[in-house]
Amino acid sequence: MVWTEQFLIRYPELAVFLAISIGYLIGTFKIAGFSLGPVTGSLFAGIAIGQLADVPIASMAKSFLFLLFLFGTGYSVGPQFMKSIRRDGLKPMLLAVVVTVTGLGMAITIARLLDLDPGFAAGLLSGSLTESPAIGTAAEAINALPLPDTERQRLVAHIAVADAVCYVFGALGVILFCSVVAPRLLGIDLPAEALKLERELGIVRRSEGVASAWRRFELRAYRVAENGLVAGLSIAAAERQASGERLFIHRLRRGDALIDATPSMVIVPGDVLAVSGERAKLVRLIGPHAEEIEDKALLDMPVVSTDVIMTNRDLDGRTITQLGEGNLAHGLYLRGVTRGGNEVPIAPGVTVQRGDIVGLVGPEAVVEKAARQIGTVISATQTTDFFVLGLGIFLGGLVGVIVTFPVGSVQISLSTSVGALLSGLLVGHLRTRFPLFGRIPDAGVSLMTGLGLSAFVAMIGLHAGPVFFSAIAEAGLSLLFGGMIVTITPLIVGLYFGRYILKMNPILLLGGLAGAQTMTAAMAAVQERSGSTVAVLGYTPAVPLGHILLTTWGSVIVNVIAG
Repeated sequence: MVWTEQFLIRYPELAVFLAISIGYLIGTFKIAGFSLGPVTGSLFAGIAIGQLADVPIASMAKSFLFLLFLFGTGYSVGPQFMKSIRRDGLKPMLLAVVVTVTGLGMAITIARLLDLDPGFAAGLLSGSLTESPAIGTAAEAINALPLPDTERQRLVAHIAVADAVCYVFGALGVILFCSVVAPRLLGIDLPAEALKLERELGIVRRSEGVASAWRRFELRAYRVAENGLVAGLSIAAAERQASGERLFIHRLRRGDALIDATPSMVIVPGDVLAVSGERAKLVRLIGPHAEEIEDKALLDMPVVSTDVIMTNRDLDGRTITQLGEGNLAHGLYLRGVTRGGNEVPIAPGVTVQRGDIVGLVGPEAVVEKAARQIGTVISATQTTDFFVLGLGIFLGGLVGVIVTFPVGSVQISLSTSVGALLSGLLVGHLRTRFPLFGRIPDAGVSLMTGLGLSAFVAMIGLHAGPVFFSAIAEAGLSLLFGGMIVTITPLIVGLYFGRYILKMNPILLLGGLAGAQTMTAAMAAVQERSGSTVAVLGYTPAVPLGHILLTTWGSVIVNVIAG
């Protein structure tokens, strides 16, 4: 044991990597569908290793990793956040404001009732509201307090202790409230409400397994019979026969010649048509009326599938039905839409917004033409724009230091942490208008956010480990029960505010509550119990604002309690 202690003290960097490894292992364990996740797992792993040795942790290393994490988080949600402020995401965003402000108010109230120090108060907030980044902003605020260094270190350790005590119920509470308690309080049948909303949006459910067993889009060859339905019609008129079904004729074989289809070309008996569309529609609409043949040469067309980030203002806010009209979408199919990292259900009434990533499928020439009008193709890149990355974090941190705002009689700095987060939001937003600006590959963003936060929290855990049990004895069970109140109260307030003041759809309201508490697992639980993915439409506008406000509250609660 002595050798282990000396080894960990001498090589603290290895202790951090060990904590991350064990933390990710802990985070994979599930009990009744619930898991701590890698971040909280890293915190507990750091606390456990801290029992073996008082591992020295450099404050600069913690700050460096935390700033990377915050910038990466802002960068990933920026494209949708700015847009949500101005569009139909306003209700979920107002909900997020009410929920997070209520959470802050309850955390301050409970902290004062229990006479908690700033460290315990901050951990109560971060754990109960499941926002681990608040640990970083709180630690930064504590380190700025006019206190002896040993006292600041003690308070920072208390953050991790309180977070660990409050987090488990904080996570479970949000999951159970959104998926079980809230539907009962509203008196709704979750699957029925989800189905109703899907019908309003035009979402058509399909049997499970169809998507995985069949290719959704296909190109098939059909011979036109003497008395065929489309014989004697122009290409455009023939396509109109399947009005609303999006079937397209791309080219045809006439004798030995392969001819590209044009709208005015007349179809004659004996022609072999290359028709694209959803497989089910081809089978249902054309199969019974035409002879399908194998014609490799005719069907040997370059077909591509690509992702495009939508930047065209003229297309912003249009429904999928509206996008499907006109020449832009001729021969083109929508594979999927991603908003803020979440899949958006595909339905006629769902709108597409600037910053959305649109998946397109179709002939190469058609896709290239449409992509130029929609936005910019997202080509794979392995290169990170470190100029923008470094300058963005520096300028964001600088603004965070300079900008202050009053909370009661206290002047609170925005902090370098929140400044880096806002800088990431700005850069992420700017890349929707200038897609080649500040490019960071997805793998790079994932490393910044995943490793950055896990390593930072592991360091906090290592620092708190030696004083963990003595701090728990000092705080007592009151901290746990106080955390339960902080978790549940903003959810109840948000539920009734969203339902009766904002008049939100119940499913979107539940998704918005999960987003306001930044708990993806809660949204997933709502989706599972409702049998629908549609709750994501309420989640995506709320979660960026939830991250920003809850992260900021870490420094706010420290200054309020310390003042």
